[in-house]
Formats: sequence, C-alpha cells, structure tokens
Amino acid sequence: MAHINVDPIYEATDRDDFATMIEVGRYTRRSSDFDELIERTHDHFWNPLDADYIDFSTPFDMKAETLIPEDMIAEFNSAIGDQIDESRRVEFTNENARFILSQILHGEQGALSLSSSLCQILVDPGAVEYASNQVREEARHVTAFTEYMKARFEGRPYEVGHMLGTLMKDVYVAPEVYKKLVGMQMLIEGLAMGAFATLHMQARDPLLQRLVRLVMTDEAFHHKFGKIWADKTIDRLPEEERNTVEDWAASCFQALLYNLAGANQKAALYERFGVDPEWAMGAMAEAFTDSDRRKLMQRPANIFRVLIKTLHRSNIITERTRHTYAAWIDMDELKAEDDRMVGDDIAEAGILELRDINESKDLGPARV
Repeated sequence: MAHINVDPIYEATDRDDFATMIEVGRYTRRSSDFDELIERTHDHFWNPLDADYIDFSTPFDMKAETLIPEDMIAEFNSAIGDQIDESRRVEFTNENARFILSQILHGEQGALSLSSSLCQILVDPGAVEYASNQVREEARHVTAFTEYMKARFEGRPYEVGHMLGTLMKDVYVAPEVYKKLVGMQMLIEGLAMGAFATLHMQARDPLLQRLVRLVMTDEAFHHKFGKIWADKTIDRLPEEERNTVEDWAASCFQALLYNLAGANQKAALYERFGVDPEWAMGAMAEAFTDSDRRKLMQRPANIFRVLIKTLHRSNIITERTRHTYAAWIDMDELKAEDDRMVGDDIAEAGILELRDINESKDLGPARV
C-alpha cells in the first residue's frame, strides 16, 4: 500500500488492522506536533443550535430579495439568461445559491466522513486526536448548513454534483493516506475557504454571512493539518513518489476546474425553469470561455486560485506541473504573495468574537 509518507507522526495502517491500534507501546508514542491545533479547538467552539451563536429564525424575503448578487450568476451572461422570465430572475438567482450551498453541505459531509476515516488509519495518538476534533467540527458544519437549508429552502438541498461526489468517494475509499490528506485537507478545504470568503463578501443575506463566518473559524485550522504533512513529507520523498503526489493533485485540479460547478452538474436546476439541460451546456460553453476563467482567477477569493495557492505553499507544484496552473494564473505573482490565505482575517475576527461569547457562557476563560 503506497501511503507515501516519511514522518512517523503521519504513520498509517490498514483500516482493518485494529491490532496496531491497541498495541501497548503505541499509546506513549504520541507526538506533540498537533497539540496547539487541538488546544485551539476551544477558542473557536460554537453551537449551531444555540441562537447566541447564530439565529436561524432571522427573516429574509426570498421572493423579493436575492441571497447573492445577480452578477455571481454566470447564466445571466449567456443565452440561458434570455430564457429566464424577468419575473423569475430572483427565483433563478436564489436557486443557484441553493445549488452552491447544497454542494457545500455535501462537501461538509464528505469532510466529516473523510476525517473519520483518518481516525481509522493514523497510528500516532496525537494525529488521531486532532482528526477526531475535526470530525466534531465538520459535524457541526453539516448541522449548520442543514439548518440554513431549512430556514431558506424548506430543507431541500440539490443532489451532489457528479464531480464533487466522485472525488469525495474516491478519497474516502482510498487506502493511501496521502490521497486523504491532499484530497481533503488541501483540495477540498482549499476550495471551501475560497467559497466561504466569496460568500462572506458577496452574500446579501446576513444569516448566510454569519454562517460562513462561523464555519471559517474552524476551516482555517483544517488545512494546517495537511500543511504539516506536506512540510514534513514532500521534500523528503523519493522522486517517483513525489511525482505521484504532484501528478495526482494536478489531475484533480483540472477535473474540478472544468466540472465542479459546470452546467453539466445543474440539470435539475435548469429543468425547474423549463430550460433544456443539454442546450444549456452548449450555451454556457459558448459564453464562458477559458479566457473568462482566467479573468475570474485574478480575484483573490476565487476558489481555484485559493486551491492553487494551497498546493503551491505546500510544495506540491514544481516545474514539472507548473504549466498546468500557469495556464490560468500568474505563478510568479502568486509566489510573491505572503503565506496568509484568503479568509484568515475573517476567521481571526470570528475567533475573537467566539471567545467573548464562550466566556460569557462560562465555557472557559478567554485566551489572550
């Protein structure tokens, strides 16, 4: 089994190898590398079912107002927009928001399941403790986005898009620990942070802004678990193994870029408005070109730009695959940026707020 790892803190075993997990010497071989992440879990605790943190009864007129700006809807810049009656533009915009948030909800469930699967194969007790904390945090995200679906869409999300569903399934069932860490902690979490930052800036629904702000306080820590793996692993790998990781990440990026939120994922949405899905795919392909994708990737919060930066900062992009990403963004410009990720400022402000709430609820003293 090609776990592709060189540091004992990420040692992994087969998920059916329970004997390794109860080997008596294992318990004392606990690393301290994750202790800070584990301790800081208390800093950003929040309860999605407690209105002191987020009130899902916050009203919003779904018939008169859009959850997100119309200019976020690519279809309005295509022939599809001509097929949407003026009286249904608000509804069409909000249904697109429902599609986006449905994929986020499915993504949070995927992250929950993937975190749980790490607990089954990681050997280091400290790594397992961190992963189990992430399970708890992803579980509250599933609850929170489910509550938002109840509040705005009568609890009815769209089904998961084929591309996202396939990637999450492949990573979940993969026996190799590197696919779980790169796939979840870098690819999926990188996409999520870009999406949340965009929604925080653009959403017109204060409840949605509040929701993504709280979720970002957790997500800002999740990719760090994968970043620690990359820092301890990538530069120490034999060339063949490093190439394997790098090529797998590049192939996932390309598949996500062309399919994650494409027209081929949104047939149910189009049918709701009497638009033929096959025709819609052609209309979007005609209107939304590679040049348009490049322009969008200039925005700091663009989900794919955030994903590329995550991989670049983890040394998973070298000259071998640089061209794959350079076709879309200026890699020299990206290299010159500091290490801060989009959403870090939002997450830090949210953590300070949560400390005050938790201290007032006697959940522990605020940390300075």
